This record gives sequence, structure tokens and C-alpha cells, in this order.
Amino acid sequence: MSTLDVVLFFVSVISVIAFGIWKGRAEAAAASARGYFLAGRGLTWWLVGFSLIAANISTEQFVGMSGQAADWLGLAIASYEWMAAITLVVVAFLFLPKLLRTGIYTIPEFLEHRYGVFSRTIMAVATMIILVGVPTASVVFSGAKVITVFFHDTSVFGLDLGNLTVACWIIGISAAVYVFVGGLKACAWTDLIWGAALIVGGAVVLALALQAIGAKSPDELIATKVATSTVTVEQLADASALERFQMLNSGPAVAGPNGSGGKLHMVRPQSDPAIPWTALLVGLWIPNFFYWGLNQYIVQRTLGSKSLAEGQKGIIFAALLKLIIPFVVVIPGMLAFNLYNGDLRKQGELKNAAVIAEFNAGSARVFPFTENFAKLNPELALTIAQSNAQKVGADLSADAGDSVALANANAATVAAAQAKGLKSATQLVGYDYDAAFGTLLRNLLKPGITWFVLAAIFGAVVSSLASMLNSASTIFTMDIFAKLSKNSSEGTLVRVGKFSTLVFVGISCIIAPQLGRPEFGGIFTFIQEFQGFISPGVLTVFLFGFLVPRAPRYVGWLGIVINAALYGTLKFAAPGIAFLDRMAICMAVVAAVLGLLTLLNPLKQPVVLPVNNEIALETSKSAKVWGWIIVVATLALYVIFW
Repeated sequence: MSTLDVVLFFVSVISVIAFGIWKGRAEAAAASARGYFLAGRGLTWWLVGFSLIAANISTEQFVGMSGQAADWLGLAIASYEWMAAITLVVVAFLFLPKLLRTGIYTIPEFLEHRYGVFSRTIMAVATMIILVGVPTASVVFSGAKVITVFFHDTSVFGLDLGNLTVACWIIGISAAVYVFVGGLKACAWTDLIWGAALIVGGAVVLALALQAIGAKSPDELIATKVATSTVTVEQLADASALERFQMLNSGPAVAGPNGSGGKLHMVRPQSDPAIPWTALLVGLWIPNFFYWGLNQYIVQRTLGSKSLAEGQKGIIFAALLKLIIPFVVVIPGMLAFNLYNGDLRKQGELKNAAVIAEFNAGSARVFPFTENFAKLNPELALTIAQSNAQKVGADLSADAGDSVALANANAATVAAAQAKGLKSATQLVGYDYDAAFGTLLRNLLKPGITWFVLAAIFGAVVSSLASMLNSASTIFTMDIFAKLSKNSSEGTLVRVGKFSTLVFVGISCIIAPQLGRPEFGGIFTFIQEFQGFISPGVLTVFLFGFLVPRAPRYVGWLGIVINAALYGTLKFAAPGIAFLDRMAICMAVVAAVLGLLTLLNPLKQPVVLPVNNEIALETSKSAKVWGWIIVVATLALYVIFW
């Protein structure tokens, strides 16, 4: 970064945060719970739309989703974005009218009206723990990951920006500042700026990456083609930048992390551990509907809408933007491997260093490794595999020349060792895929443009984190503290919300540095995997609450508890089941149990939900039209890239 870049970066970041605080000052000064937590219920459609995107798209996507795309998943990871577009349309016309009609502050609050206080408490506690420990910590980690990759040899005011822990605290404190002062309205106004800048910044990186692949030597590019590609050096030499990208990544899909098949498919083999084609039928819809319809830090924006029509138009606008996101997040991740796989390998070596030192010191643990590690380090991988086999008294049949067979044989040895009670070390990797987007930034950005892209990325991190902190504090304050202290004043509730914000950011910054360990399977997988403990159960309970008026009250908490127990059992007893398929199984079981209990013990009279008369509840006709357009456009994208 040039001196001008540094100055413009800090000026832009500080100015946007100050602007958000200024816009949120009225609600903060009034010490009103509705003003602080729901922006006074005055958000217009364009604020809602951009705020949804800015709260959603962060380095969680730019690091996690780009990393998954650079690895074997490729374009298939875009299903989280394109299926979200259809999900948002359903949320706008099924979920939002029912939620706004009750006048709730939080999603768990709806459960009290429908099922009772205990159901609200169960969901509030579970949601708060997951929110702080998983997505909030993940956003801190992924933002810090970009900082450490880009500034790995830089110190500012004595702070080493290449240190992951230092970077985590910088991001956490930055976010806590304006959510502490301005609440949801401060978040919404900064989201407006960061959301627009994020899409533009992503488009700039995509353009620069395509330009770079067009200029790169075909002899270097050919080494990065997928195993099922038949492209030759001569064909690459005569191809355009976009054609090179397609040739290098085209070919039949191959399942699993040890497969390097084509990456330009939305559908993947049923045996794929991340997104098998079966997940597109059921499993992937569960986290989508939970996230966009029942996730507090997302839904809080729509709960702050000026009217139902404004909320619906804002959601549909966000759905339209979701169709663009894979082109500025997923494709750059794939390009990162084609362009800079050597850099990703070096980042992997940095992650491996401590584990290899432990092995060389004669640790009693067993050491798992990926196929890519075996391919790049055949002799070391063979030595490690032989050592692991000796620890369990087994013979190793594979040799260093077959990296896939060696990795599979070692995986079986590690599993046998774990069954005998031996502990496993952190998995050794060939590449650090989570470093893909940060590597693109470091190699592609030039003075004069660097400040804008980095400010957009940093702003996205801070924006998402601020949204999560605001929502976690809302749940703690309104669902837990306010129920325990029923006579608290509005000012007390706001103060408790601010204090809990500081506590939650501290917890997240402590957890975040641990999330880089390879056994989590990449940051994006970690987020989706652990939210499965609540998402299928919560979604089922709410669907029964919306659509089955005579479902008994106790199924509200029972569905959540059954899901958590069943998901945990499947996760540890049957780890071979893809987590999205695991979610589908859990939702089917919970729905069956709740349906049976409803048939056996239905309520004599349907529950009458409260009605909020302070908000206009007429449906937007224009939002309906655009909703259908978005559904058709999404299906067309699936046909094109199937």
C-alpha cells in the first residue's frame, strides 16, 4: 500500500463508522429499547436490502466460500447463494408477515406467544451460544485471516498484523465501537455503504484475476488443471482469459477432498462429503430457511422495517443481489488456485510447521494428512503413515508413489488408532485454501485501488460482526434479562444490551484464533456444520407454529431438544454422513415426532397470536412480481451450470 492508500483506507473506514454513529444517535440518545434494538421500526426497503447483504456477505464468504471453491467444491458452493435467492422470496411472503404481525423484538419471542416461555428460553440460550461461538467467532477469524495474509510482515504501532490473535482483536474492537453507541440503526446505515462497496470491490478483484490468468504462462497454468480436464498447453496459449478459466476447471465432477474433478458443476456425486446432489433436494434448504427466516442477526433488519411492504421489497432486493454474489466470491476463489497455488502451498506449510515439529519430536499421537499433502510431500507422508501404522500394530500396503492410496490407508490407520483411544494431531494439509482470497488481494491489488478494496472487505467484516453482536445482545437483553428482571426500565435494557455487546465480542475474539485448525474443514463448513445442532429443529418448530395451529405447546421446546441430541449422535456415531444429509434426517425425524404428538394430543383451541397495530401489514404487489422473476432467473442459472 502506498502512503495515499493507507490514508484513504483509514479515512474511509473511520468516516463510515462515524456516519453510522451519527445516524443512530437519535435512537441511542432516547434510550429506547425499540430504537436501539430495532432502529425505531423505521427502516426503508433499500436500507433493509443492503443491510441484509452487508450483514450476510463478509469474509466468512470471501475467505470460507472462496476457500471451498479453490478446493474441490468449485462452483457447487454457490448453491448457498443461489438457493438463498429463492429462500428469500419465500421468507418475504410466508415468514415475514407472521413475524411482523406479532410485533416481536426477537425470533425466540415468537415461540413464547405460540408455545410458551420455556420454548422461548430454550431457543434463546441455544441461539445465543451458537451465534457468539460460531458465526460471530468465524467472522472475526476470517477477517483476521485476510489481514494476516495481506499484512503478514507488517507492524503498526508495535502491533504485528501478521499475528492472527492481534488481527482478531483489532476487528472485534472496531465492530464493538459503533454497535455499542448506535445500535441497529448505526448498523443499517453503515451497511448501506459497505454493502454497495463490497459488491464493487469483489467485481474489481474478479476483473483483475481474469486479467492475470489471461497474461499467465500456459506452462504454469497447465499444472493447476483439474484431473478430469483434457486441456493442453497449446489450447491454453490460444485461449482468452475466460476460456482458460473454463478449460482448467472443466471436466466430470469427482467426489470428496481427494478428488480433483471438474469444478464448474452445481451438482456433485452422492458420495461427496460436503454438497452431494441429495443435499440440493432437502438438506441445503434447511440452513437456508433457518438463516434467512429465523436467524436473529439477519431477521432483525426486517423486524425493523417501516411496514410489511417495505420489508418485503427489501428482502426481494437482497434476493436479486444474491444472484450476483457467486461471480464476485466463488469464481475468484477458483482463479486463486489457478494463479497462485504456490502461495497457497506456502501458507499450508506455515500451518503444518508446528505439527511436523511435534511428529519429529516423537509424539505418541497419530497424524492424519490430506491427499494433497501426500502428493506434495510423498516421502514425509510415507514416513508419517508408517509411524502411525506401527502405533496400532498394522501393516501399511500403500507407497509414496500413490498419494490417493497413501492418504486413504493413513486415514484408515488414524480411525483405527482413535478407536483404540489414541489421540489425533491436527491434520496436515497440502494447501491452505482459506488463504485464497487474501492471496488474490496481496498479488493483484495495486497502489491507488488497494485502499478501496481493503476498506470494502474490512467494512464487510465489521458490518457483519456488528450485526451479530447487536443481535446477540438483543436476545440476551429481551429474551433472558428482561424475563428475569420484569420491571426494568427502557434505559436499563439499553445499558444491559451495550454491556453484553462488550462481553460477547471478548468471547468471540478468544475463540476465533482456534478456528484455523484444519480439522474444522474450512471456516465455511465449520459454520454450517455446527449450526446444524439447532437449525433443523428450530425450522421444524416454527413451521408447525406457522402452519399447524393445533400443535401442542410443549412441542416447541421438545423439537429443539430432540434435534440437538439426534444431530450430535449422528455427527459422532456416523461421521461419514454429509452434514447436509444429517440435517435432512434430523428434520424428518423431528417433523415425524411433532406430527405424531399433534395427532395424539392436539390443542382443543388454536393459539391466538397478538397483533401489532402500529405497523402497516399490506403485502407489496411489486415485490411479488419481482419475486417470481428472481425464482425464474435462479432456475436458469442452475440449468446453465448444472
